[in-house]
Amino acid sequence: QVQLVESGGGLVQSGGSLGLSCVASGSILIIYSIGWYRQAPGKQRELVATSFTGGDTYYGDSVKGRVTLSRDNAKNMAYLQMNSLTPEDTAVYYCNALIKSGNSRPDTYWGQGTQVTVSS
Repeated sequence: QVQLVESGGGLVQSGGSLGLSCVASGSILIIYSIGWYRQAPGKQRELVATSFTGGDTYYGDSVKGRVTLSRDNAKNMAYLQMNSLTPEDTAVYYCNALIKSGNSRPDTYWGQGTQVTVSS
């Protein structure tokens, strides 16, 4: 069983910064990708950033230049640093990973979500 546990959400003023952490645990053989999505009220879930193991990191258009995704592969952790936040960044942020565990095929996992609220 694989779990993604998020931490670091909260309330921040416009123009401020916030960091989110995601740790994957369980019977993990390979993490193919790990990153973050977000969903604001009344909107579709959208990509924030995702990192492919041994490959590139991709950022959503709405956050490019303001966020940085980093990984600690030894700890199965991804860290999202967000700067210059605006109220439009207010959303529930979900950790997402494509992971192969045990003898199963790779599967997509989601964290429980963490609320980020940016006040104006």
